[in-house]
Amino acid sequence: MALEKFRLDGKVALITGGNRGIGLAIGRLFVEAGARCMLTSRSETEGLRELLAAHPGTVAWHQADVTAEDAPEGMVEATLERFGRLDVLVNNAGIADNGNFHEFDDARLKAIMDTNLMAPFRIARAAIRPMLDQSGGSIVNIGSISGYVANYPQLQVAYNASKAAVHQMSRVMAFEYAGRNIRVNALAPGYVVSDMTAGGIANPEWNRIWTANTPMGRFAQPEEMATCALFLASDAASYVTGAVLVADGGYTTH
Repeated sequence: MALEKFRLDGKVALITGGNRGIGLAIGRLFVEAGARCMLTSRSETEGLRELLAAHPGTVAWHQADVTAEDAPEGMVEATLERFGRLDVLVNNAGIADNGNFHEFDDARLKAIMDTNLMAPFRIARAAIRPMLDQSGGSIVNIGSISGYVANYPQLQVAYNASKAAVHQMSRVMAFEYAGRNIRVNALAPGYVVSDMTAGGIANPEWNRIWTANTPMGRFAQPEEMATCALFLASDAASYVTGAVLVADGGYTTH
């Protein structure tokens, strides 16, 4: 019976950045767990098309740039129109950018903050309204170990600041809505094999340093983050809110 709490039968999830990497892996697992899913992204990928073809009645795609002014309301409305409700939001879409702090211009800073902080804030604000009407829901914001540490050897103060803000946003939202049966948590991945990390993994020096600083000695697969997101989204985590679940192979232990 306890294992049934990890299922999402009858629930509807909205997942941003759902066309690749962690977002696509979350979509695949949520469908396997019984959820109907609305995936959003700026473009389609082969993996996304395969998931849509395999589950035409339970998976849908909404094209959206999370930084667009009308994106939050548009993706929530599309979810409600297609599936009739919204139980789970996974704010996964994000970007990274590296560079010296004193040379990091306002345009690059704005792009990071618009995508990694403002978009999750605005999408959660739109998504929480139907959750209030339904008297319940779960929000999982994808943060990062970069919200805790100064990454090395890459310099990425803007990205790190955005993810630290996501963690704190999640905690404060959790406090505000705990009495309304809406749980809010964050997931802080370490180094995961994805398009975002591909350049660093291909760089011999960065790869060596990232691996050496990870006690488990390897990078995570997107599916390993998906299982963490499933726990936070499901009733298995019914007493968990305001938490930041770190899944980093031990990176932040030293």
